[in-house]
Amino acid sequence: MSNYNPKSLKAEEFISHEEILATLEYAKQNKDNVELIDSILEKARPQKTATGAVCKGLTHREAAVLLECEIPEKVEEMYRIAKEIKLAFYGNRIVMFAPLYLSNYCINGCLYCPYHLKNKHIARKKLTQEEVRQEVIALQDMGHKRLAIEAGEDPIHNPIEYILECIDTIYSIQHKNGAIRRVNVNIAATTVENYRKLKEAGIGTYILFQETYHKESYETLHPTGPKHDYAYHTEAMDRAMEGGIDDVGLGVLFGLEMYKYEFAGLLMHAEHLEAVHGVGPHTISVPRVKHADDIDPDVFDNSIPDEMFEKIIACIRLAVPYTGMIISTRESQEVREKVLELGISQISGASRTSVGGYTEEERPHDSEQFDVSDQRSLDEVVRWLMEQGHIPSFCTACYREGRTGDRFMTLCKNGQILNCCHPNALMTLTEYLVDYASEETKKIGFELVEKELAKIPKEKIRNIAAQNIEDIKNSNRRDFRF
Repeated sequence: MSNYNPKSLKAEEFISHEEILATLEYAKQNKDNVELIDSILEKARPQKTATGAVCKGLTHREAAVLLECEIPEKVEEMYRIAKEIKLAFYGNRIVMFAPLYLSNYCINGCLYCPYHLKNKHIARKKLTQEEVRQEVIALQDMGHKRLAIEAGEDPIHNPIEYILECIDTIYSIQHKNGAIRRVNVNIAATTVENYRKLKEAGIGTYILFQETYHKESYETLHPTGPKHDYAYHTEAMDRAMEGGIDDVGLGVLFGLEMYKYEFAGLLMHAEHLEAVHGVGPHTISVPRVKHADDIDPDVFDNSIPDEMFEKIIACIRLAVPYTGMIISTRESQEVREKVLELGISQISGASRTSVGGYTEEERPHDSEQFDVSDQRSLDEVVRWLMEQGHIPSFCTACYREGRTGDRFMTLCKNGQILNCCHPNALMTLTEYLVDYASEETKKIGFELVEKELAKIPKEKIRNIAAQNIEDIKNSNRRDFRF
């Protein structure tokens, strides 16, 4: 008998192994059940309303049936609906960010990460506050406004006080027209008290990847260190929300365990947060295992081909229509291009995954957390996005205006968030074009901004955005926002 209980605060009850196995069996039995598949697809489809569109989303079982389905015309329909959902709630905007690695000291023994304690030949480094400052200036000189800080788990080298000091340093730096307006945090599971401290420091989203939801595999892959504790890690988002952080980001590292298992577990975690806290994850990330120093991805025999990776992303978009989806520079330009339309709403650009990497001319491969597949500059990524018809957005207004957690989701669900996001995207893109872009990128960008301005339906908002854009072009004034 399954002990599945999405409202439970115990990891092994809201991520029930028996329920996942039963879900996978149910999906296998119904993969050719056209009547059921059609009903699930109809449920997933956006329904038009007076203010935009609404979606019902899917349960983990319903989504698992779609993932298992191999009927070509039904798979194509999944992709069409995923694109409809993406456009309905995120439009053609793609939010830009960059990771900032603070320290690679770590006491865990994770078998898939080069920062593991037994790796004695990786260069260990922890940024001083002056080095943090130089890294941030380098990122500001590219045009970045949003960072995700990363650090290994080490209570001696990387205590919460160090993380908080780094956040304070990052927010304090004003360089030319640049400023980091929002810091998201990707650090190890911690206590409610520490999450309160992070909230008070003004962070955006707290991000923590589960790596794998399969408990036995999780414990094998994390043989030593505090991360070995499956329950403490899996229950971290509940503690974060108890500590006042209402925007949290989930993710698994695809390739460690069978992807169908991870897919079900990920959606069950999202259902749990919705059931207990009234709001699901703000973002879901979909990284795949990549080569790194001391790490050979071929050791893990659960790798996912690109075609299945695309299908996973589309099915996640159908299941959690209002949740942002993130893809990093782990993936190539070709892969990122294919999945942008299927549901991805945030991407990183010009990423360095080594400590101190942004101030070094050459990419230090021997100290990166993983190999970066997309190594283009931010200007190249921005231009590529615009050429594909996307709006690169550097907006962080929702965090700073208090549109987080259930307030953000309510506005997203009734379509009102578009009145904020579209003009904010155009204004922050204009900032980037004026301050950082190459001449070729400027030309493409200004034409896109004019075209997209005309699409803002409310005349008052359209006129204010147009005036703000002109002010950005003609003066040093920045940071207009709705």
